[in-house]
Amino acid sequence: MRGDTRSYAAARRERAADIDRWLTDLLRTACGTPYGRTGKNGEHRNTDERGALSGVALVAVGSLGRAELAPGSDLDLVLLHNGRDDVARIADRVWYPVWDSGVGLDHSVRTVEEAAVVARGDLKAVLGLIQARHVAGDPELTRAARESVLSEWRADSRRRLGELRDAADKRAEASGELAFLLEPDLRDSRGGIRDVQAMQAVAAAWVASAPGPRVREAYELLLDIRHGLHLVTARGADRLVLQEQDAVAGTLGLLDAEALMRRLAEAGRTVAHAFDATWRTVDRLLSGPAPRGRRPLADGVVEHGGEVVLARGVDPRKDPVLVLRAAAAAAEAGLPLAPATVNALAAQSPPLPVPWPDGARDALVALLGAGRAAVPVWEELDQAGVLVRLLPDWERVRHRPQRNPVHRYTVDRHLIEAAAGAASFTREVSRPDLLLISALLHDIGKGWPGDHSTTGAVVARDIGTRIGLSPADVDTLETVVRHHLLLPETATRRDLDDPVTISRVAEAVGSREVLELLAALAVADGNATGPAAWNSWKASLVTDLVRRVRSVLSGTPLPPAPALSAAQASLARHGGGAVRVNGGAVTVVAPDRSGLLWRAAGVLAAHRMVVRAASAASAGSTAVIEFSVVPEYGSPPDPATLEADLRLVLAGRLDIEQRLARRTRSLRPARVPVAPPRVSLVDDASNTATVVEVRAHDRPGLLWRIGRAFGDCGLDVRAARVETLGAEAVDVFYVVDRAGRPLTDEAQRAQVRDQVLAALR
Repeated sequence: MRGDTRSYAAARRERAADIDRWLTDLLRTACGTPYGRTGKNGEHRNTDERGALSGVALVAVGSLGRAELAPGSDLDLVLLHNGRDDVARIADRVWYPVWDSGVGLDHSVRTVEEAAVVARGDLKAVLGLIQARHVAGDPELTRAARESVLSEWRADSRRRLGELRDAADKRAEASGELAFLLEPDLRDSRGGIRDVQAMQAVAAAWVASAPGPRVREAYELLLDIRHGLHLVTARGADRLVLQEQDAVAGTLGLLDAEALMRRLAEAGRTVAHAFDATWRTVDRLLSGPAPRGRRPLADGVVEHGGEVVLARGVDPRKDPVLVLRAAAAAAEAGLPLAPATVNALAAQSPPLPVPWPDGARDALVALLGAGRAAVPVWEELDQAGVLVRLLPDWERVRHRPQRNPVHRYTVDRHLIEAAAGAASFTREVSRPDLLLISALLHDIGKGWPGDHSTTGAVVARDIGTRIGLSPADVDTLETVVRHHLLLPETATRRDLDDPVTISRVAEAVGSREVLELLAALAVADGNATGPAAWNSWKASLVTDLVRRVRSVLSGTPLPPAPALSAAQASLARHGGGAVRVNGGAVTVVAPDRSGLLWRAAGVLAAHRMVVRAASAASAGSTAVIEFSVVPEYGSPPDPATLEADLRLVLAGRLDIEQRLARRTRSLRPARVPVAPPRVSLVDDASNTATVVEVRAHDRPGLLWRIGRAFGDCGLDVRAARVETLGAEAVDVFYVVDRAGRPLTDEAQRAQVRDQVLAALR
């Protein structure tokens, strides 16, 4: 895991030793002993000194107690005493020099009995004292306090471990999972530093083993990254924000932020996996004896004690398919693979022959077909190093960060999540096996240079051949991976009423079998990506596109463009235009005329509404615009006020430009640099209009600026598809000149591109 990553462990230990010597001298001085250095290992130099320090001890807890002090860490100290009358004076003479030095200090003064009482009711206190370290003074007090706290921790382990688990769950809920976050909290995220410390506390209760070598290595890496973060920020930060990741990578000797985040993801998943295994052990031991006996699950695989294990007498060295068969059985039963079983399979299973036998491929499909239950089993195989031996190309996507707010997972985790989601659609396609395999491999190209759909198709072909698919099935798999973004991108960025759009998709898809695989994969992929990538609006557009393409592939005429819905038709009866605001849905129906889309968008921006998605189309002479909006912050505006302003715009009686100018002046400039906008004119996407694709960082009034630029160029927007993915806008417009024709003059096309870019800056 570590590679050439620089370690700061020695620096942390040295700093802890320096602080120990400083604190020892402070305590000696506070107790009235001559100032000077202590002897080796901190022993006192004479009997008088020992007498002065008797009945008082300075104890380090927290990061200082563990000798893991990062550059910006505070000191956590406990002054133990046996009732000495002068303890308040001693405490002041220790604490004040620490405060004067500028170092943060968390301190307390306790007798041994008081420390035990506090530990009974304060989880943070008991965790600190479990790992307390004697610094100076009377070591007997430190020993007595630790033994008292540890004894009660072990005796009351059932209740206290439940408390510890609840605290961990709350941290995970508040801070998310470290391995998959764009800006993780190194301490509190699931899989972070505090989860390792929680496992150490469980081990101190004698309920489960202490973290093993892989977890300790991951823990050291987390501490090193936190150390580097403190050096970069010059403060005690725990959240690794985007703008500091490259600098932190540099302090650790890593190439860039992506290399750093990949290492971090691996460490976080190692910790989270071990954390889950620890709590399974806790639950098993504290819940009493497990049911006896073994229940067969598959050939050579049984359930025992709530886990999946190998049957007696089964030799993994003689059965290369056993590892996949055991994994499939575990997922289908909703049970974990026993750690010893996974280790035995990883160490002893022979390589699968290439191409795979049918039984191996069937077991892989069965594993993926278990849906959500497949995810933890897949993680078990990954942690044991099994996956990269089964599928060597998996190494390129393993722990690979996506580094954008749209994706919630690393590439490899996204792939298994997509496959788990695709299991819900296996009844809706003719080849459920190909659906599951293509879902698992659809982004496999992200581990290679170039467009991931193109390179992924090549890699998927190799993997399909490796796992024993027939040549025809390999062709289908390659096509699905190559075009896995075709439906959602076309549905959201092209005019579905344009025959060219439908014919091009039909030509690329080639068959109804591939179309239904792509349709199911689009849903599974979108849901596994995150809420910004899939919503009801996109789902309805994809469904409409699939319906139209299916008709073409069936040899039937294209279905007619949908007429106005009943609600839209009701609105359209108002001759001057009508508006409906229903929660986050805003519908505008009005006589089609130039500038309608961007003026309506300007009203929404003026009311601090963020357009997450929008579509604009015409039904005869009537324009229909549908917006999906959310408040920029706070509560949404009053619907009646918003509707009134939209009607004023339709009537030409509202100067929206002046309102937006005031709004723009009040905005704070972005603190983080963003990529420059891009404007592209897409050729051959339509025979009746010019398709303009705009990609830019989203900001208030963006759609209004783009539309006004089109108006300044003398263009009308015939149709539009607008989508906001995280903080990035992907907007597509079908524009024509005032005569209703697409743009053919190169000078005019260049003017449009330049004008829109100027509006975005």
